[in-house]
Amino acid sequence: MGDWLGQVFQLQGTGYAALPQFLTSLGIGLLLGIERERKQDPRAGVRTFALACLFGTLSGHIASLAAWPLLPVVGLAGVVALALAAYWHPAHCASPPDSTTQIALLLAYCLGLLVQAGPAELAVALAIIATLLLYLKPELSGLSQKLTRPDILAVLQFGAVSAIILPILPNRAFGPYQAINPYEIWLMVVLISGVSLTGYVAVRLFGEKVGGPLLGLLGGMVSSTATSMSFARQVRDDAKALHLSATVIQLANLVVFVRLAILAGLLAPLALPAVLPLLGSALAGGLLATGLGHLRHGSGNGSQDGDDDGFTPHNPVEMRTALVFGGLYAVVTLAAAALMHQFGSSGLYGVALVSGVTDVDPISLSAFNQFADGHLSAGQVAATLALALLTNSLFKFGMVASLGGKALMWRTAPMFASSLGAMLLCWGWLAQRG
Repeated sequence: MGDWLGQVFQLQGTGYAALPQFLTSLGIGLLLGIERERKQDPRAGVRTFALACLFGTLSGHIASLAAWPLLPVVGLAGVVALALAAYWHPAHCASPPDSTTQIALLLAYCLGLLVQAGPAELAVALAIIATLLLYLKPELSGLSQKLTRPDILAVLQFGAVSAIILPILPNRAFGPYQAINPYEIWLMVVLISGVSLTGYVAVRLFGEKVGGPLLGLLGGMVSSTATSMSFARQVRDDAKALHLSATVIQLANLVVFVRLAILAGLLAPLALPAVLPLLGSALAGGLLATGLGHLRHGSGNGSQDGDDDGFTPHNPVEMRTALVFGGLYAVVTLAAAALMHQFGSSGLYGVALVSGVTDVDPISLSAFNQFADGHLSAGQVAATLALALLTNSLFKFGMVASLGGKALMWRTAPMFASSLGAMLLCWGWLAQRG
């Protein structure tokens, strides 16, 4: 962390070579101490935390110079003794003792040791995280009061599918055409569960008016298919979620066009003249329909097709839906691999139609890379994107209609129809000109 400081001031080889470590340690101690000073705790403040952190770095430094490996342990024991004495001392403590400051003081000493032992970057990162945890006490306490038993169960379920099952799955291809990758398939299950859980938390924390648009934007950047499935299911479980789900689904599907334009600009900038008209027309058509729909339905309150007042999101991690999508992803991947094996690059359009059902990113990235390598023309890239977006949009609309019901279908139909219609008209016009 402090290497650049030592190089700038040419401290290497001098008696001040370790000075950057102590300055980093001092900064960490001040950061933690300033936060604790705000609590007006008489037992530890800015100076105490700064000195504890410096003491840790000094203990490690002396231990390395004098070959006293137990010195940091002795220092830690001393800090523990002081922390315990302050914890139980009755002076200036009208309220019951709080152990948070004492634990933070021990952490400051250990972070000082870590600065000396390295890597110092890790010590700084941990100090920032610890300060945030200390500073956000009211928010974290409020969140813990809002959590219900189903909330905790949802988090545990997501932790099981993402942190226990996913890491043990083999990340290599199996089966016919080497198309089945257990890790990637289960990653789709994790993605569906993660999007659902994120939406659940966002609505609980920020409310529908803020959480809805935010989820639409983030969901479109991650996976519009997963987002559409998750929020269509919300309407199936509770009709009061209609307006929120419609907002999230429409925004997520519009962000897809922006995301693909960014990818094209990064990977195949010379294809932009052929790609941008398609994506731009689809975005414009979808935005127009979404805007008109918003003016018609307003905030959704009091509308005939659903009222979001009193809507409470349910446990989002429903494994059955996520597993169904994972299985569908495996089937589509296998079908696309079979087409590619049978027809080679000449079957690119067929692969786009099939693989685009669940995800447009793989075929889009493949088309951009093949264009960059000179294997595809800009027009072929545009056609590939159009076909993938066509099947993907039709699949998502069918999924929204089947899972969310007629009300959600009619709420989102104008956006899907307008974006697809505008894109296909633009594609036909470009084909005639070309």
